[in-house]
Amino acid sequence: MKNFGRSAGTYLIIFIVVLSMSMMFRNFAQNSDIKEVKFSQFAQHLEKGDFESINITERKLTGTKKDGTREVTYAPSLVEISWLEETTLNPMLEEGKIELDSEPPKSEYTLLNLMPTILMIAAMGFLFYFMMSQGGNKQAFQFGKNRARLYKNDGKAITFADVAGLEEEKVELSEIVDFLKNPSKYSKLGARIPKGVLLVGPPGTGKTYISRATAGEAGVPFFTISGSDFVEMFVGVGASRVRDLFAEAKKNAPCIVFIDEIDAVGRRRGAGLGGGNDEREQTLNQLLVEMDGFDGNIGIIILAATNRPDVLDPALLRPGRFDRQVVINMPDIKGREELFRLYTKDKPLADDVSPEILAKRTPGFSPADIENLINEAALLTARRNGTKIRMDEIEEATTKVMAGPQKKSRVISEAEKKLTAYHEAGHAIVMRSTPDADPVHQITIIPRGMAGGFTMWLPEEDRFFETRGHMINNIKHLLGGRVAEELKLDDISTGASNDLERATEIARQMITKYGFSEKLGPVSFSSSDEVFLGRDFSTRQNYSEEVASEVDHEIRRLLNECYDDTRKILTENDAAFERVAQALLLVETLDGDQFERLFTGEIDPEGIKKEVESLSKKLALKNKKEAEEAARIEEQERLERKEEIERIQEKIKGIDRRVEPKDLSELRKRPAPKPEEKPEDKADAGEKKETPETPEKSEKPEKKEDE
Repeated sequence: MKNFGRSAGTYLIIFIVVLSMSMMFRNFAQNSDIKEVKFSQFAQHLEKGDFESINITERKLTGTKKDGTREVTYAPSLVEISWLEETTLNPMLEEGKIELDSEPPKSEYTLLNLMPTILMIAAMGFLFYFMMSQGGNKQAFQFGKNRARLYKNDGKAITFADVAGLEEEKVELSEIVDFLKNPSKYSKLGARIPKGVLLVGPPGTGKTYISRATAGEAGVPFFTISGSDFVEMFVGVGASRVRDLFAEAKKNAPCIVFIDEIDAVGRRRGAGLGGGNDEREQTLNQLLVEMDGFDGNIGIIILAATNRPDVLDPALLRPGRFDRQVVINMPDIKGREELFRLYTKDKPLADDVSPEILAKRTPGFSPADIENLINEAALLTARRNGTKIRMDEIEEATTKVMAGPQKKSRVISEAEKKLTAYHEAGHAIVMRSTPDADPVHQITIIPRGMAGGFTMWLPEEDRFFETRGHMINNIKHLLGGRVAEELKLDDISTGASNDLERATEIARQMITKYGFSEKLGPVSFSSSDEVFLGRDFSTRQNYSEEVASEVDHEIRRLLNECYDDTRKILTENDAAFERVAQALLLVETLDGDQFERLFTGEIDPEGIKKEVESLSKKLALKNKKEAEEAARIEEQERLERKEEIERIQEKIKGIDRRVEPKDLSELRKRPAPKPEEKPEDKADAGEKKETPETPEKSEKPEKKEDE
């Protein structure tokens, strides 16, 4: 039935073409004996008496000759016809030389003549039906239909067991699950389950995933739609889609409706764009009515996700609509460990891979980042033909996710390489020398992404608050590269531009936002209103120009003090500074342990070079053995698959020989199958031995006769 519309349309078009051609040929056959001439020529033939009869219809004159042929002409006007009748036609009629055939013309609107029009109307109607239901874009005339995707519980649904690192969030949502499974438990107590739950958190923290897990845990249908799917260029379409979505949800109640990125449709009203007839505002109004209007939505739970709760309309966040907000933050060290165990449970890991260590080395990573990290490590392992994911691949994948892939093929001059080495060494030395600083994890001068090199440090523990001392240390770390260039190269470069931007931003936040200035005191001069949150198009400065000048002075003073302290640190640790820079020029990349030994003077740059070369040889040999082992296993599996295929083919051939003999005579030559022995036959086995003749012998002559 799917192709019925298309096949019927094809047949209809063919029928119309054939009918049109037949009508054309019929008209051509009818008009083949009619010759159209000029009016003057027609009048001359009439005077000569060439016509046997004549027919006059308005300005059309048709004359029939004795041989049956006809001529037709059209008079310029009725005056010429009157003149022709008075001068020629009337005298000929009186003398009986011609007949006047002036009966009313037959109607041209016969059924056959109307058939093309009827068929064209039918074709247009069929085409309209075809566009509406069968073919083409089915949504062309269905603007008001919602675009939500429905997921039903098919036994493979995601549950809370598949969600890691969100224990408190799962407890909050477990009430929703319990209500959908056992609503009478709450109705007896007079409790009202939240109609809506708003999931708030940064991108990639698992808001959509835990929503699907909630539906899978409850075993109810799950509708998912994005906020942008409601908004359309046509006014009223969004509201229609909201109505259609809730109507569909009521049919599948109890169910969960998940609206992703609800800030696309739920922004604060009254922004001054479009007024009350704005399409987005109409959509929001309809959503507010459906969530908590006169018509109750029994058994429908609304889950929504956003990372911008500050821009949502207050009417959307009030109790009765979104009664509860669940904040999903970045996972802590325990949550990251659970995530690593979850994402690596189906992947072969080497013995040196530890989820605890990985969790410590990835602070600030979201669940999406961790999943991407493990996938990148698996891809790197496959690239070297390895069989297990090692810690080296995970380290490289971590750096790749944070800074981008290595660009070893980029040609760098010795001067730029030296500049980058001293720049990165300056960052590392300052970081190592400041108190309570995070330990250095890696230093490299190999370009990655947009950076010519970088220094990576890893926090020893998760921080949820920043202190004044730690923020000042961060400014010093960022200024370390610029100061190092000034001390060692007698010049400065543009490589520290990003460092200066970040250092200035930290200093500005310390003065204007956190009140860390002793001169200005504990006052916040920052505005919480960002550009266009639904209220206005710009921010307003809430302090005077005099205060702004003092703020700029304090920011400059703080940066200058940090710059002087950084210069002092690098000058006091000049020997270690030089060792680290020279080692970077020799080996290009240092890990945390190598940097620490260089800083303390335990090893010199040449020793680091020999150590790195030895480790590279051991790693290359290990990779070679692992690649050979992987190739051997792959060849063995290939041979096993080949043997299995050959066994299957032999079985198929044996079945073919038993089922399809080459010739009928071959089947006749085969001995007849022996009958199965019954219990009574076994009892008479002695009597059968005494009888010389057997059934097979007695049947053989009959077979010969048949042959």
